[in-house]
Amino acid sequence: MEKIYNLTKADWADILKRPTQTVADIEATVTDIFAEVRSKGDEAIKKYTNLFDGIQLEDLKVTLSEINNAEKEITDELKQAILLAKSNIEKFHKAQTTGKIEVETSNGVKCWQEKRPIQKVGLYIPGGSAPLFSTILMLSIPAKLAGCKEIVLCTPPDKQGNINPAILYTAKLCGVTEIFKIGGIQAIAALTFGTDSVPGVYKIFGPGNQFVTVAKQLATKYNVAIDMPAGPSELLVVADKLSNPAYVASDLLSQAEHGADSQVILVSTSRELIDKVEIEIEQQLEQLPRKDIASKAIANSKLIYVTSNEEALELINEYGPEHFIINTQEEDFFIDGVENAGSIFIGKYTPESAGDYASGTNHTLPTNGYAKQYSGVNLDSFMKSMTFQKIDETGIKNIGRAIEIMAEAEGLQAHKNAVTLRLNDLK
Repeated sequence: MEKIYNLTKADWADILKRPTQTVADIEATVTDIFAEVRSKGDEAIKKYTNLFDGIQLEDLKVTLSEINNAEKEITDELKQAILLAKSNIEKFHKAQTTGKIEVETSNGVKCWQEKRPIQKVGLYIPGGSAPLFSTILMLSIPAKLAGCKEIVLCTPPDKQGNINPAILYTAKLCGVTEIFKIGGIQAIAALTFGTDSVPGVYKIFGPGNQFVTVAKQLATKYNVAIDMPAGPSELLVVADKLSNPAYVASDLLSQAEHGADSQVILVSTSRELIDKVEIEIEQQLEQLPRKDIASKAIANSKLIYVTSNEEALELINEYGPEHFIINTQEEDFFIDGVENAGSIFIGKYTPESAGDYASGTNHTLPTNGYAKQYSGVNLDSFMKSMTFQKIDETGIKNIGRAIEIMAEAEGLQAHKNAVTLRLNDLK
């Protein structure tokens, strides 16, 4: 990891740059695949599944027997862990439920807001070297709580054409309605346009690599919403001289092992801690099965020394991390001052992996600085807020003249007439 001292604000833009490709580097590939899936449907999906995943599939949809057989391949210990996580995630997201909001803005003018579920949602679950069945919990649980009618899941197959049994087990447990063996750009395109096999959806959720991120952004051009631009994972830890260097190193490595394009950052007011964490990272890294992947991410990562908590906080808010761990004695200072972060973990016994799996919060979060304007996935992500109004005779008399004046001032005579006709009938 790069160690940085004597940091100035002029250096921030370069130091905090993410190790990601630009959209221009990727967009041409994504656009071509989208166009082919739109015109050729399942044929194009099978072509790209063979090209990228190394398997020629006859059927894209996972069968009921495959789903049922998966349950037999899962250990009871893993099932219990998944059930515990499911319970906590359900509790936290159910608590986000809000009821009807109603107000009489003027005498005779009633306005209210109610929420309705998005009817059709698509979930993208990365497979590959790390089958993220935990992401199914994070997406399908709030989708079910919201009342979404169709929950369509796409995930890449292995080279034998199979889906990891933990993914299938969790999907069935959480009420996913259909599962397809499709990964990457072609999965997002399938959910965007729909094919003979795959139903099109109204909103797409889920993390992925940079190609998936750009594909999701392209989907928005075709009247499909997305949860957020969620790309390679990232973590920032703020720690002081009293922090446990082994804990800090383990947190940094837990994100580094996600992918070679992940980024982790330590910000500290202690040079001594930075040195100790660097040593711990080297030692712990040797024990990781995903050492090669984590090592590449570590090469893109930083150990940053700052002179004060105030400087640290300003730097953190400028970066806007996906995950932010507060591991300092003055935790309230950072809790109260943080403005840009996807999810925040407080104290030495709160590793980021708790949020990834079982504490109850959602791990589908904005990356690449988008924490400055996006929220992580929550119950409302799967719902739409609809407004209603009902005006009686008294109400239209109370606000009608104001509407007429404003419409006339904007030159919209038909708007004014819609009120004038009613007011005249009430004279």
